[in-house]
Amino acid sequence: MADSNSHTGAMDINEVFRGGGRSVEFLDQINKASIVVLAETGIVPHAIAGAIATGIVQVLTQERESPRQRSADYLDYEPRLTAAVGADASRLHSGRSRQDIASTIARMNLRDGLLKELGALVAARDKLLAVASRHTETIIPAYTHGVQAQPTTFAHYLLALAAALGRQIERMQQVFGRVNQNPLGAAALATSSFPLDRQRLAALLGFEGLVENAYDANHIAPVDSSCEVAGALAIAAIQIGQFAQDIHAQYADPLPWFMLATGELTGVSSIMPQKRNPAALEQLRAQASIMLGEMQTVYLIAHNNRTGMFDYRSYDPVPCAKPLQVFKLFQQVVDGIVVNKERALAEVEADYSTTTEIADALMQRANVPFRIGHHFASKLTDYGRSRALKLQDIPHAEAARLYEAETTQNFPLSAADFAEVISAQYMVYGRKGKGGPQLGEVNRMLSNEREKVAAEFAWLKARTDDLARAEAALERAFAALAR
Repeated sequence: MADSNSHTGAMDINEVFRGGGRSVEFLDQINKASIVVLAETGIVPHAIAGAIATGIVQVLTQERESPRQRSADYLDYEPRLTAAVGADASRLHSGRSRQDIASTIARMNLRDGLLKELGALVAARDKLLAVASRHTETIIPAYTHGVQAQPTTFAHYLLALAAALGRQIERMQQVFGRVNQNPLGAAALATSSFPLDRQRLAALLGFEGLVENAYDANHIAPVDSSCEVAGALAIAAIQIGQFAQDIHAQYADPLPWFMLATGELTGVSSIMPQKRNPAALEQLRAQASIMLGEMQTVYLIAHNNRTGMFDYRSYDPVPCAKPLQVFKLFQQVVDGIVVNKERALAEVEADYSTTTEIADALMQRANVPFRIGHHFASKLTDYGRSRALKLQDIPHAEAARLYEAETTQNFPLSAADFAEVISAQYMVYGRKGKGGPQLGEVNRMLSNEREKVAAEFAWLKARTDDLARAEAALERAFAALAR
């Protein structure tokens, strides 16, 4: 919204800023808080403030009866209030500008969206943990460079994603604290000659503090606040898109170890009756990409602009519809996960991803330098693949022959030792490092993540309760004035 004090009609460029989110509802709250503070500070005499409050109630009634005429633009609002109150209606605007009203509506929409998005993302994280708890012993292949690398467990993989989403939630919580600061009372950019109590305005509107510098409040802070929200959401979109791609790759196998439950998450080809299309996964990936694009748009709109320009000051600068759609679809996909444990293990055993353990075991059990063991394991892989053998099908005697040819030393692993160290179970459950897929570590991480999710739900409730208390206090103060 540019430096305009006139309303040029229905096709005005500001039309796009008259709605979005809960903008109209928030303008109503701002007007209520403003008249309460104007009365409390004596800027507007109590009797006139009471008449204006009564007029605000009349306008609210009109808005409910004619929702199509609702507008969050104060220049649309004031004529309706004037019709109800008379010329004194304009006293409501004492010490304010359409600039700080817009900045305040934007922040109220941002924090409202953040709470909704956080609620959906925390719920998705909670669902991930529930699935992970059922798959602590489900061995699956893990990939690097698109090639099977090492075995892990499905719980270990899901916990990695849950931890990543936890970081997004932490970012969004931190952003919430910076967004939830009050710009109202800053006027256009330098406050006004009216001694408005900005702290009282902040309290009535549920803000935790002030965007103190009046120039910053309307012309600089709106950019970084919106970009912070968009940035946190963009990272979440990327992480969810990675998950969709990881899982979708399994559908290329004639016998995938992962599927989505049949029903609304999976479609049947219109021509090929045998074909099951992972529609929900495809939509999750596509919608996450669209979401990422929307978040980038927030940056592009603000880029290469002077302060005070129209471009970046939308009433609803980071709409939450797409993030909520993505997070809720993500929840559905997680709920629909079906894993074939036997197929997952068979896929691991069909490749050579446990040969790393041969090199480790040679060093641990026979003090063979790692690179010598690594070179032998690589040669063993080439030998088996060239003969279409699985690793566990290579005879111990052949492994010993290859080792002795390479090193001119006796193979230090017995047949039993060799069979043990090449098994996926040994490799997965024998990990020693913190954060690995072994049962003790997975269960520890599950417990920690559950505690964090409980804290996240508690944080959401506390912030929601704070806003509810502020709104109740506003309604009481306003009702006392509007008698």
